[in-house]
Amino acid sequence: MTRLNIVLLVAVLASAIYLVHTQYASRRLFTELDRATAEARRLETEHQRLQVEKRAQATPLRVEKIARAQLQMRTATPAITQYVADPAGAGAGAARTPAPGGQP
Repeated sequence: MTRLNIVLLVAVLASAIYLVHTQYASRRLFTELDRATAEARRLETEHQRLQVEKRAQATPLRVEKIARAQLQMRTATPAITQYVADPAGAGAGAARTPAPGGQP
């Protein structure tokens, strides 16, 4: 009878140790999950903030202001537009259009 009691005692102790280990692992995993969820929320908020900042940086008025200030660009007008002619006259469109005067 004492042998059976010892076996049962060992089984109960092993079960108790296994239960404590399982609960500890479960709590540790829950803590990691909670941290990961908080990090995901933080990253999502950061992403949304960066999207708003990106939209603010890309407004046409801001782009034009930077183009004028840093790149010294100006608006194209017919007065300052320069047209470039094809010096060889052998462009893709030149072969299909007749020459002035009606001669091919």
